[in-house]
Order: sequence, then structure tokens, then C-alpha cells
Amino acid sequence: MPPPKRRQVTLHFPGRAVFTARFYLPGIGPSVPGEDSIDQKHTEMISSPHNEKLKLVRKLRDRKHREREGLFATEGEDLVEAGLAAGVEPRFLLSAGSGLGGEEVEPELLAAVSTLGSGTRAIAVWPQSWAASAEPPCAYLHGLADPGNVGAIVRTAHALLGGTVVLGPECADPYGPKAARASMGSIFAQPVMRAGIEATPRPRVALVAHGGLGLDALTPAATVCFGAERQGFPADLLEECEIEVTIPLRAGGAESLNVAAAAAISFERLSSPAMPEVKPDA
Repeated sequence: MPPPKRRQVTLHFPGRAVFTARFYLPGIGPSVPGEDSIDQKHTEMISSPHNEKLKLVRKLRDRKHREREGLFATEGEDLVEAGLAAGVEPRFLLSAGSGLGGEEVEPELLAAVSTLGSGTRAIAVWPQSWAASAEPPCAYLHGLADPGNVGAIVRTAHALLGGTVVLGPECADPYGPKAARASMGSIFAQPVMRAGIEATPRPRVALVAHGGLGLDALTPAATVCFGAERQGFPADLLEECEIEVTIPLRAGGAESLNVAAAAAISFERLSSPAMPEVKPDA
């Protein structure tokens, strides 16, 4: 069977880059059921709240639908630009302004499916991508239910660590709206994976609130492990780690760090010895 046909579209972001992307034609290959004809799709503004693409965007707010469809949605021109720059092709793009490319939608309809209080000018639907294996240096997250923390850690890993971010039990979906926004587009380039700690490479270092070694002990880690802020890293999983590390805090200050901040400190310390050139203003 020949591969699905796609239509080439040029996307214009005022004051920024111009991208050319290919979108699946309706009715051919992995497209959305109930789409209009090709001519209607590209000559008429979407003006019905019952449009199949708008319905899909609403469904993708829920994790169960994201997992079932293998898709996720992003809002805003910055994330569309980040996805295209990473070489990812959106399933489709909806825009509330002429000149942005994609399919134009009445602004109030696009605002109605937006998860942002202020609405948005662009919503794109993308395929999810999951790593098949955990490559070092690796970050293992256990029980991180806050999607903002998960997205921030994905962003920091992309900036400093590379490797794979492995999401263990009870972690927020990195492809959820809040996590994708918090990643600032890194979700398109930073490999993520769902697995337990046993899938991560050794040696493993666990971040603990008290009683661990200093940050210098991070250096040999192939995997750095983080638990939820309140519960910390589970005691039974500490047995799977060779080293425990505690970030020292100043006397009289806050008693703990946000987990995303702890990850940033750990990733910087872990990555610096391996960087051929450190750029302070990066």
C-alpha cells in the first residue's frame, strides 16, 4: 500500500521563522473521521462547533483519549514553531488568524476548545513519541503528579542532560496540555519513556531530603531518581539505587526545594563535567 498522501503547507509566524510542513489529506491515511472534502477543507473557514477536528481537540484534554489516539494538542504559535523546528509533522493545525497557515477557524470556536484562559491563535495536533529504551544519562521520575513539574523537568533535561526521561507509576502525562506548555517545546525533542525503575541503567542515584552524600556523588550516575515532593522517593525503591544524594540548603531558609528545581541543580552538576565547553550565557 502506498504511504498516506500529505499536503505541503507554508506556515508564517509574524516576526519569526517561516516553516513548510506536510499535513495528511482528509480521508487518506491516518486522518480524522468525518472530514470535509479537500476543496472545502482549504477554502472554507471552520464555523461549526461540531467540526471533527474541534471535537478531537476537546477529547485530547483527557489523558485516556490522548493514550487511545496516540496524539496530543498544543496551543500557541511558539509550540507550533518548536514542533516544526524539531522535525515533527502535525496531524493538523487550526488557526484563528489569516496568514498563519493550516486551517482557519472562527476565533470564538478556537477559544472555546482552548485550555488557556486568554484563548489562542493556533492549536496543533501531533503524534506522540515514546522512547523504546532508557539511554543514559537518564532521569527517573516516580509519583510526580504535577504536570507543571513533569514538563519543567523535560525542558531542563533537554537543555542539560539529554538521555531519556523515564516516567514511573503515578506520574503526570508529559503530553498533557500543562506539561507540554511547561516543557516550552522540549517535549518534541527530549526522549520520554513510561517504565519502572528496573528499566533504567545503573548506577542509580536517588535524591533524598536528608542524610545523603553531597552533590559530588552525582558524577558516576547513569540514572538520577526523583520522588514526589511530599512523599519523597519510596523507601523500597531506594534499595534499587547505589547512592543517595542530598542537596544542601542554607540554615534558616526553606526546608525543601521544588522537585523541578532539585532536578535542575542535579542535571547541571551531572552535565558540567561532560560538557566540552561551558557557556555561562547559554
